Order: sequence, then C-alpha cells, then structure tokens
Amino acid sequence: MSTFTDKSLKCIECNGDFTYTVAEQELHQSLGYQNEPKRCTPCREAKRQRKGTPGGGGGGPRGGGAPRGGGGGGPAREYFTAICGECGKEAQLPFKPRGDRPVYCSDCFTKKRTPM
Repeated sequence: MSTFTDKSLKCIECNGDFTYTVAEQELHQSLGYQNEPKRCTPCREAKRQRKGTPGGGGGGPRGGGAPRGGGGGGPAREYFTAICGECGKEAQLPFKPRGDRPVYCSDCFTKKRTPM
C-alpha cells in the first residue's frame, strides 16, 4: 500500500503548477532521490536540451536508459555492455556490472520499476 498522494508543485522556471504523481514519488524513492522535482516536465526537457543531453528522460540518470552525452563539460561517461537478465538483449550501462546481480536493458528496467 502506497503512503504517497499526488502533490501539486510550482515550477521554478515557468512558475506553473504541475502534479508530482504517486508513481513518480515511488520511482524517485526507489532510486534514492530525496528532493522533490523543482521543474515541470516541459521545463526539465528544455533544461536537458540546453545542456546538450540527448534523449531526455528514458529512466533518468540511474534509469538504465540510453547513454547520455556529457553536458557538464567534464569527460564523457564510460558505458559498459551487458546482456539483459530479462529479455537477453544487449544493454548499455553507466556502471560496470559485478556479475552477482542481474542487469536490465532500458525497456525491462522500466517495466520492473513501473508499478502496475
């Protein structure tokens, strides 16, 4: 049973109201995020594009999604190839798998993280 409820938040960029849904809160908790989002989805996407980050969402920085470009001016992030523990497809990971736990492609990762 979820202890979350939808929250209405105000975007720091456009000053518009947006809803921080129960599903988003559960996902953020599972990823270890401690802060609520400060921007609505359109402003988050615009910020990512300004920073030169291709692909936008796709599961976020820890979401197992597509490789992201280095928008921060630092070195490009290194990615590792592994086989998805669910469907067997090749997956690109932003961390080196240890081999003691399964890893998932972005599609399977999203399916496992999305509450039904």
